[in-house]
Amino acid sequence: MSALTAMRSRRFLTTSWPWRSLAFLVTSVPLIVVTAVPLGLFAAPWIILIRRLTTGRTDALEALLLLIAGAILLVGLGPYVAWPLARLEQRRLRIADSRLLRLSPSRWRRFAYAVLLVTAVPVVYGVLAVIEILVVVLALSPLLVDDGPISFAVLTIASPGQAVPYAIVGVVALVAMPYLIVATAGAHAAAARALLHTGSGEELRAELVEVSQSRARLADAFEAERRRIERDLHDGAQQKLVGLTLQLGLAQLDLPDDSPASGPVATAHKQAKELMEELRELIHGIRPQVLTDLGLPAALRDLAGQAPIPVQVHAELPSRPPEHVEATAYFVVAEALANVAKHSGATTAVVEARESKGRLIVEVRDDGRGGADPDRGTGLTGLADRAAVAEGRMLLASPPGGPTKVRVELPWTS
Repeated sequence: MSALTAMRSRRFLTTSWPWRSLAFLVTSVPLIVVTAVPLGLFAAPWIILIRRLTTGRTDALEALLLLIAGAILLVGLGPYVAWPLARLEQRRLRIADSRLLRLSPSRWRRFAYAVLLVTAVPVVYGVLAVIEILVVVLALSPLLVDDGPISFAVLTIASPGQAVPYAIVGVVALVAMPYLIVATAGAHAAAARALLHTGSGEELRAELVEVSQSRARLADAFEAERRRIERDLHDGAQQKLVGLTLQLGLAQLDLPDDSPASGPVATAHKQAKELMEELRELIHGIRPQVLTDLGLPAALRDLAGQAPIPVQVHAELPSRPPEHVEATAYFVVAEALANVAKHSGATTAVVEARESKGRLIVEVRDDGRGGADPDRGTGLTGLADRAAVAEGRMLLASPPGGPTKVRVELPWTS
């Protein structure tokens, strides 16, 4: 959350945001001074040039040399001042904007923020200070007028009676001052974020962290696991389920139709046969029937219908992808939705599947708390490994506070 978004809350004045914004403004002042000193020294040739031009005591050659000297100093040394400033602002901006700030690698964007900090920001802060002083003087004008008339640019208050209306305006304005303070701090933080945060292309590379593992190792692991599951299900669970189904069938034949146990036994027999069919499907490839019969879009909608939270599905594909690509995409979405339900605290999710430039793009987005980290568990790494086996890749964007986006790109080839 940022200071600007906090202003929308009805309980804004009772939150910590007015005080946080005031702290942000106050701590900006020494930062402006510290930054202005070296930048002012680098710009000294330009300052001299301006003074010479205003007095008319310079020639064209001297003006050109001063102009070039100032440009060399600012462009050459300014970024070295901007870098520690950007690192400091990355931490300090959390006061007015709790969202994670990933610094842009562009030194010119950092330098642009440093210039903004020592030029436009002091002007805005100065206007805010003048307004605050004016509001305080108006609010206290009945008391201050005893020491003599109070004169502003367009009005003069000469008596306590004349000061009362202005005092009322000042008191009302005092109530609105927290909003002005937060708006100023929020605007400063927004400008800093716009310049210091990674850009659209950079953000994709920085926040969509590619999680990749050894393809050969995982291919062997998946194949070994598949063989083990098939063997265990065929030799163990399937044989026991067949025996249970036969026993329930025999019991159903022995029970009279009007027996109280006839109905439950018949239901159990039917469920056992259905379970045996499902188990047979698992043994023969561990692939859901809806995916085989109707394709990926229908299978994704079926997954969404089973999710514990509302899930929107946008899947319009020009044709059916290869079988192994469909299966990989399906199981990645299934695992991603399971992670959303277990860990994210999300209330909604969106699944999107599309074809783009010969690749199947599948994305799962949620509005949860974010902060997903492949290093804290094997789930996300397993998804990346499954995508890598299909010669694809998985990308993850999950800043603290959300949202989280899992993106899988798979080659649309046979």
